[in-house]
Amino acid sequence: MNATPLRPRHEAAGARLLPEGVAAPLLTYGDVPAEYRAAREGAALFDEADRGLVRVVGADAPEFLHRLLANRVLDLAPGATNRNLLLTPQGKVRFVFDVLRTPEGFELSTAPGDAPRLVEALDMFLFAEALELLDVSDEHAPLTVLGPRAADVVAAVTGAPAPAELGASAAFEHGGLAGRVTHLERFGSPAWRVDAGPDGADALWSALVDAGATPAGRVASDSLRAEACRAEPNVDVDDNVYPQEARLEPAFSLDKGCYIGQEVVAKIDTYGGLNKRMVCLRVSDDDPVPPGTQLYRYDEQKDEWRSLGLATSWAYSFALDGGVVLAYVKRRHQDPGTEFRLDEGPRTATIVDDPLRDDALPTPGA
Repeated sequence: MNATPLRPRHEAAGARLLPEGVAAPLLTYGDVPAEYRAAREGAALFDEADRGLVRVVGADAPEFLHRLLANRVLDLAPGATNRNLLLTPQGKVRFVFDVLRTPEGFELSTAPGDAPRLVEALDMFLFAEALELLDVSDEHAPLTVLGPRAADVVAAVTGAPAPAELGASAAFEHGGLAGRVTHLERFGSPAWRVDAGPDGADALWSALVDAGATPAGRVASDSLRAEACRAEPNVDVDDNVYPQEARLEPAFSLDKGCYIGQEVVAKIDTYGGLNKRMVCLRVSDDDPVPPGTQLYRYDEQKDEWRSLGLATSWAYSFALDGGVVLAYVKRRHQDPGTEFRLDEGPRTATIVDDPLRDDALPTPGA
């Protein structure tokens, strides 16, 4: 896994960190409510420098990726990006990543630890095509800024207006820093990913803080994404789920033509029939809910408790002033107000309308 080069800085500042080798290790700088508030009212700064990066270059790169990936590739102009997927032949999710088209080819920004596995997976489909698949995670150290003042903070550091359109990016060189800034969705909010590489990460972090960004960690980002009902790769998403179950509709196309798993994705869109879908539920107390917790409902006809859902993420919701979980719940049991028992009880969880905060982007597939 690509380790964040900012760990020494976080340690020196007294931040709470998970052990080395764990994805997104920065938990908090010590004041979670202030970090969350910055994301809602100002600008919050998140360290995502442990993300991976795969570079695909060569004459056949556009057609190769377009043929395999679930979202459009050929239509991307240089500097444009989109969320994309590599699916199994059965239409389930193998990888979730962001595709950026560069003048030289494509860069795929992956979840922490996914880059080597994605290279291996793509290489399985490489035959005589003129292209190279390169794991260049050691060149990638993105920082994410979000909140109503985020664009101003980014502009102050990069020396140019932050890209206004979702999916747009621009190179920058300003104040001794050089890199790329990309406007994308993160944690259910509009955000800007700024990357000056590992060598520039520390100076970039300092510049963003000096411009008004508040350092924030995983506790705050989990609250934001849970309130927006957004699944996180390798946390809520694996190869047991279809993209529509994880509400990943922006990451696949229904009209680009064939790709791996396309027939299944199209059939689900045409005929429906999803067995489960991600929902947000309010928990009856504030105690964390472990991933894998079963959601039960009593079946009066069978006189038994049935397992009808599985929790994947827990977070504290400032919008509801209580704990919430993201969980996959079986069809016919997904209406807001539906209550479940958590494992053996007595704790319960009740489905709520999402998103929970009014500044979140609309929930995909709602």
